[in-house]
Amino acid sequence: MKYASLGNSGLMVSRLCLGCMSYGDTTKGWHGDWLLGEEESRPFFRAALEAGINFFDTANVYSGGTSEEMTGKLLGEMAMRDEIVVATKAYFPWRQAPNAGGNSRKALMQAVEDSLARMGMDYVDLFQIHRWDDVTPIEETMEALHDIVKAGKARYIGASSMYAWQFAKAQETARANGWTPFISMQNQLNLLYREEEREMLPLCEDEGVGVIPWSPLARGRLARPLGEQTVRSETDGVGKMLYKDEDEADGAIIAALADLAEQRGDAMASLALAWHFTKPAMTAPIIGATRPHHIEAAVAALDLELSAEELSLLESSYRPKQPTGMGMPLPPMDRVTVKSG
Repeated sequence: MKYASLGNSGLMVSRLCLGCMSYGDTTKGWHGDWLLGEEESRPFFRAALEAGINFFDTANVYSGGTSEEMTGKLLGEMAMRDEIVVATKAYFPWRQAPNAGGNSRKALMQAVEDSLARMGMDYVDLFQIHRWDDVTPIEETMEALHDIVKAGKARYIGASSMYAWQFAKAQETARANGWTPFISMQNQLNLLYREEEREMLPLCEDEGVGVIPWSPLARGRLARPLGEQTVRSETDGVGKMLYKDEDEADGAIIAALADLAEQRGDAMASLALAWHFTKPAMTAPIIGATRPHHIEAAVAALDLELSAEELSLLESSYRPKQPTGMGMPLPPMDRVTVKSG
């Protein structure tokens, strides 16, 4: 395994992060039938740790909070707390009630306390705002996050999926007031969605912010030949929303990736992940793992190099897209039932 500092901080993380959205109670929250329960999830946490992965990401909204519960329990059984880096997120509503969601001081203070209780931890290493809040002033959000850090509830803070101007505004607000700045940006980036290359990646490189992209395999679309279906691809409503505008360009990219994988003898997923490490400010793509070979393919990506000709082959068919994943519609409120601590 390879490791790197997350942004300009001294926090050392593995170059791969295990995304824990796949693990939780399938009857809660707003994710699909492809979720794994506790006993099914256990081997993947073990395999990740044995591969040297020390970075784990979840969120309070995943599976109604049961992803956090499972993540905390399994890591508590398998790893020493000071050797792992645990990240979670807050923003999406966790109950059908005022203040149960968003980035207000009240919501964030409650969210971090509830997340810690579910995970059975005294602190989280990286506390992230899951989306930009159009209602709450950014000054209120950044001061609340600073206070959470100073209270010892989180070691660092990060953000996820917003416009570059919003992220720049948040960082400048923190700097101007002597508050804690973000050290990471968790955004959507993959061969099928490259809009972040225009402004966000250069901004992160300039600001010294580590990039930890979600959906690096486009919800599995870059891990299998065109047309091949899985339980997740058939039941993942969020994936269908994010990639509803699939076109000939996407098909050409997937076909080129499949051809290159066959020529090189590498897995499509490995090559698609290796592509990320050619981008600026890249720290650790967040991988999902629900089959034994998923972690193996991800780890293999760390030793792969893509030539200029191969990069051109994978990138030349891309066509600009409307930004997605930032103003994502919230799930039906009556299905969001995250338990409080």
